Amino acid sequence: MELQEAKDKFIHTWGTLATQWGINRTMSQIHALLLLAPEALNADQIMAELQISRGNVNMNLRDLMSWGLIFKQLLPGERKEYFVAEKDIWKVARQIAKERRRREIEPIKGTMEEIQNELVPDTEEKKEVLKIIQEISQVTNFADSTVDSLLKSKESWLISSFLKLFNH
Repeated sequence: MELQEAKDKFIHTWGTLATQWGINRTMSQIHALLLLAPEALNADQIMAELQISRGNVNMNLRDLMSWGLIFKQLLPGERKEYFVAEKDIWKVARQIAKERRRREIEPIKGTMEEIQNELVPDTEEKKEVLKIIQEISQVTNFADSTVDSLLKSKESWLISSFLKLFNH
């Protein structure tokens, strides 16, 4: 396999997989390109490599920076902005988990707490709703504590935990 074919395959696959993490395909393809790039790239280089518009590149670069997955890099004598991805994949995984927690788990937890605190169980139907809300809260709290463990973990702990999971 030639290098360009390997890069294209990775960018396509990362683009497909990352949509399941809450990142759009173009955003994840830009992230993949920057992950593989040996040096920082500017918007023009990203546009040319991925065949996408300037607006699409700029919007997705901003989103990637807000996720904490890429950073601006200033190059001496250059007026253009350059971008580089975090190359430590464990940091990337933790950052994605942190953002997903903020965007998905925390709002659900807040809503479940609000319902539990404000819905009076004075009918059978309300009691049933509260029972379901409590069960959702338990699952959400488990997911939150799992993400918390990941965020606090070291790479070696994470690997050993996964190995224990698969050995049982």
